[in-house]
Amino acid sequence: MIAAQFDYESPRTLSEAIHLLASNPEAEILAGGHSLLPAMKLRLSAPSLLVDLGRISGLSYIREAGGKIAIGAMTTHVDVAASELLKKQSPLLAETADHVGDVQVRNRGTLGGSLAHADPAADYPAPILALDAELVATGARGERIIAARDFFTGLFTTALEPNEILTEIRIPKTEGAGTAYRKFRHPASGFAVVGVAAVMRKQGATIDIVAVGITGVGQNAYRAGAVEKALRGKPTSAIDDAANRAADGIDALSDNFASAEFRKHLACVYTRRALVAAAR
Repeated sequence: MIAAQFDYESPRTLSEAIHLLASNPEAEILAGGHSLLPAMKLRLSAPSLLVDLGRISGLSYIREAGGKIAIGAMTTHVDVAASELLKKQSPLLAETADHVGDVQVRNRGTLGGSLAHADPAADYPAPILALDAELVATGARGERIIAARDFFTGLFTTALEPNEILTEIRIPKTEGAGTAYRKFRHPASGFAVVGVAAVMRKQGATIDIVAVGITGVGQNAYRAGAVEKALRGKPTSAIDDAANRAADGIDALSDNFASAEFRKHLACVYTRRALVAAAR
């Protein structure tokens, strides 16, 4: 199909982009375009204006900042995957980026675009939650920081205000902790039927800190609090039983490929695999 008629702007500054959004309530932001453009062609989205962020300098970077690692929202998946800084100091996000889509998607798609779109089967929300990341939103009133736990609010919805742009993602360094991302990949789309990110720090043989983020199961990604609670202060031998609580309290999605029951089963299986990998 062909998209409905729309206007197009390619601002050179962030302030100009914010002004365009504020003055056009039906405007949409264009980053990599892998989600928005197909939706427009199917007439699921019909913005009156596209605001292309591609020419705004300073939105693509990976650097240390204030004891954390700051990543510009327009940083592509391939750059996240290849980052030596991430591989050395916070490898979970780089590992996850290698699982995103295919070569074409990884070269054009962006970290910020994926997070702002909030697809329930996207890969990034799982590690963003497990890492307790901070997301920086910029609007007419300046910047505000949104905790990852508060960012994903529902199906394709986030805590971003209509005139705000996601500009930066901040993640902690995880040196000394084990991390892993494990995914059951949809054979056609490449999206996560279930994706699990785990962060684990041990004191001797005992699990001291653990965080588990899960995507693909419910209407939005979530922290598996029941799993985490069952593992804190326990030996790694408790992983098998704890992983069985991966979908506790979750209203699982169901489609022609995977039923709700199957998704819950996969959540347990892949939580176990991610935790075992992180423990190693």
